[in-house]
This record gives sequence, structure tokens and C-alpha cells, in this order.
Amino acid sequence: MAPAPLRFSKMHGSGNDFVVLDGRRQAFALDAAQIRALGDRHTGVGFDQLLSVEPARDPSCAFYYGIWNTDGSPSGQCGNGVRCVAAWLHRAGALALNESVRIESPSGPVTVRVLSPDEVTVDMGEPVFEPARIPFAAEAAAAHYPIEVAGDTLDIGAVSMGNPHAVVTVDDLADPALERLGPLLTRHARFAAGANTGFVQRLDRGHLRLRVHERGAGWTQACGTGACAAMAVLRQRGEVDQQVNVALPGGSLRIDWPGAGHTLWMTGPAAFVFEGEWPLPRVEPSRPG
Repeated sequence: MAPAPLRFSKMHGSGNDFVVLDGRRQAFALDAAQIRALGDRHTGVGFDQLLSVEPARDPSCAFYYGIWNTDGSPSGQCGNGVRCVAAWLHRAGALALNESVRIESPSGPVTVRVLSPDEVTVDMGEPVFEPARIPFAAEAAAAHYPIEVAGDTLDIGAVSMGNPHAVVTVDDLADPALERLGPLLTRHARFAAGANTGFVQRLDRGHLRLRVHERGAGWTQACGTGACAAMAVLRQRGEVDQQVNVALPGGSLRIDWPGAGHTLWMTGPAAFVFEGEWPLPRVEPSRPG
């Protein structure tokens, strides 16, 4: 018999799009090939990341959410995704407006607060600059790192927001060289687990523009952890104020971070697109040899 179809919600946060699965009461298991099929934008539903909502593993948290990229690989954190998970839980009646709740990601707990049905703020934790914890190959933590990429020497910042990020300051986000450099930095050997690569243009102390090439997903319309990473790197360098608006191709996010010793908060939209069912592949019974 064919398995029951997989019910899902299609959502997005500033154009960064997701398929959300409800695993609170019934477990599901998708392999990498099934995730890639579901994520295909021509023959599947299409998404940047697949998100699951599940019972918490950590007793201090209300729920757990899993994250997988379009290529089927797992991810440790997703800033736009966690806002969508919080909005999804609010619509399901599991989170009240303005209620602060801890939910568990693959990289650890975060605190969420649903400000309205389509706006969520998230405590993303304190940015991690220690190279070994990113992970990034460097002798010591620094605000600037020179890195060789295809014969060019780039100046980058490196930080973890639950997943590793390379941040490059540029004057022009439309520079065609970025199309080549983004994928190369994402899989650079100095990032042992790969990295999300953010190209950031500083407009003034309170406004940034950003493009992000994500590991496992490629160029996306928005990257929440990428916006946090870009602000954190520039804040560490003293180039921005403690509240910054980050404009991405799909929309804007507000990032608040006083600095070292404090956690970073991200605020932005979460939108429902549609509900649907995905027909899981038929599994043929094995026959005795």
C-alpha cells in the first residue's frame, strides 16, 4: 500500500522559503533523496529549507525544530526559519502572543516571542567569534582575516550564529564577481563544515544591504542568521550601532545587539503561503528470493 501523503505548510520569511512539517504527534523519516525531491522547484514543492516541528528533547524547551537544506543536508540553525516555526506554532494554538518561549534547534535553544501573527522576534544567542567553535581555521580570533580565494585575497569576518558564516564587506552588491566568489567561499577549506557567505554593503551606522550564498541552498532571498552575522561582525569592528536594519533581496530584518556579553535579537516577518499534501513514493514490498 502507498503511504499516506505528507501534509505540509509552505511559509516564508522575507522571501527565504520553507516547507514546515508537523511532527509533534507522529514521527516521520525522510531521507536525503526524498528531501531533494520535495525541495525541487520544478517537480516538487520547492524550498530553501525543510523544517520539522517536534517534541522537545531538552526539558527546558517547549518544542524542537529540525532543519534540512534543499540538497538534503542538515543545518544547525535558520533565523528566518525559526520565526516561521514560531508563527506556525502560534497559528496552531501552541504559542500565545507576546509569550516568551524557549524552543530547541539542532544547535541549541533559542527564545521566541510572537509580536503579531506575522511578526516574530528571536533571541539568537551571543555571536561566537572563537575560530575553533565556528569552525574556522585560524590561530586566534580576529576582526579581520585574509583568505585566499581563486587567486584573490579577500578580507573576511568569521562568526557562528549556530551555523558558520563568512562576512565580506563590499561597495557594490551587483558586482558580478560575487556570483563566482560566493560559492567558493561557502566551500572554502578553512571552513571545515562549510559556511554561509554574506556580502554586506554598509550604508550608514544603522543600515546595511546584504546578499547571502547559503551552504546547501545557494543564493537565497534572505538569510536570518546571515543578517545576524553581518551585523555582529561590523558591530565587533565598531562600524555600526547596536540596532541595525538589514535589507535583503526579499525584505528587511531588524537586528539588535549591544555587544560582547549580550545576546543578539532578530525581528522580522513570517508569512503563510499555502497548505498542501506531498505524495510520498510508493514502497514496494520485498519479495522472497
